[in-house]
Amino acid sequence: MQNLIKLEGKIKSKLDELNISKLPKIIAVSKTFSLDKILPLIDYGHNHFGENKVQEAVEKWTELKSKNTNIKLHMIGKLQTNKVKNAVKLFDFIHSVDSEKLAKKISDEQLKIKKKIKIFIQVNIGQENQKSGVNHKEVKNLVEYCKNIDLDVIGLMCIPPLGNNPQQYFEKMSFLNKQLSFNELSMGMSSDYIEASINSATYLRIGSNIFGKRS
Repeated sequence: MQNLIKLEGKIKSKLDELNISKLPKIIAVSKTFSLDKILPLIDYGHNHFGENKVQEAVEKWTELKSKNTNIKLHMIGKLQTNKVKNAVKLFDFIHSVDSEKLAKKISDEQLKIKKKIKIFIQVNIGQENQKSGVNHKEVKNLVEYCKNIDLDVIGLMCIPPLGNNPQQYFEKMSFLNKQLSFNELSMGMSSDYIEASINSATYLRIGSNIFGKRS
């Protein structure tokens, strides 16, 4: 919890310095961490948590979420179509939509249970072959497709290339997001959350800076 408070203070003072009034929300990425590490944050009043794997999330969060309706759960990892049904039941946000096939499956499943999930389109902003995400030139088409099948797309998401200065990628993402008139932007992790915050990120996905190193 102390780590989270420190983090919030660091972001606020940097943005105050630059006269940026809108603070991003922090998604505490709790993948691989057990409930004894998560519960102090919930007690502190933190609501946004991120998971990478559907099965792990179902085991960890199903009961917690039924008891605490303020918790918002974010699917931030790659989502396989065969896991969509369970993901739609549990998660409030999905950050990794990158194909029409996945979008259609989410649309079908949420229709069945009359639930509207908030969607981010994942952009492969560094054009890396090994990474998920849609090419930046294809984003507009995928957004239009998603809207046509009644998905609630609220913004874009990216993971910039490792080892490069993320600034140029965050600037590109911010520009692309504005072009599409989105208000939300999911980018920034433990190593680059300050740069992301400066470039209009509204959701930061932070794990190790809050929970410590993963074993």
